[in-house]
Amino acid sequence: MLRQIKTAAQSSSETLLGDFIGAAALMVTLVAGLYIPGFI
Repeated sequence: MLRQIKTAAQSSSETLLGDFIGAAALMVTLVAGLYIPGFI
């Protein structure tokens, strides 16, 4: 089972990086959306 996890992680490393960048962008958008009304 550990071998399968390692194989899956190695074959999808590019996808994982893209998913991480997308999740970080969503978090930045969420935080900005929550703080912008406080500035107005």
